[in-house]
Amino acid sequence: MSYDQLKLENQLCFPLYAASRLIIRAYQEDLDKLGITYPQYLVLMVMWEYEELTVNEIGEKLILNTNTLTPLLKRMEGMEILTRVQSKTDQRKVLIRLTDHGNEMKVKAAEIPAKLLKKLNITANEAEITKALELKNQLYDLIQLLKQSEQTTA
Repeated sequence: MSYDQLKLENQLCFPLYAASRLIIRAYQEDLDKLGITYPQYLVLMVMWEYEELTVNEIGEKLILNTNTLTPLLKRMEGMEILTRVQSKTDQRKVLIRLTDHGNEMKVKAAEIPAKLLKKLNITANEAEITKALELKNQLYDLIQLLKQSEQTTA
């Protein structure tokens, strides 16, 4: 029996995993300046879009389980980046809001995406931007396929 299907070079998952790790590593210097981790940066990006979200809503947007997200949010609360409060209408829900400090971090973080493009040598060249946008769209399509597959097997 041939085992070519088990070779690393034949896997879809490995290049996605490696690219993800390398991109997160490229973010690290800027995130260190803000004193946050990449998952915390993701939470902040979601919260900068919305004034208030439940833990479940953040989890849905970031594709994270509550048991992964809750400790992350507790650490961010300890860093005075956000607050967690029980919903007055539904005690089962925890509402997340950014503090003034969390909102102020947005100004410094606004430079990070451009810095990442520079690190990746993606310039304002239209062809490079188009290629990057196509890749992003393909990845979102893959995410949708994986989420649908997960729902049909659950």
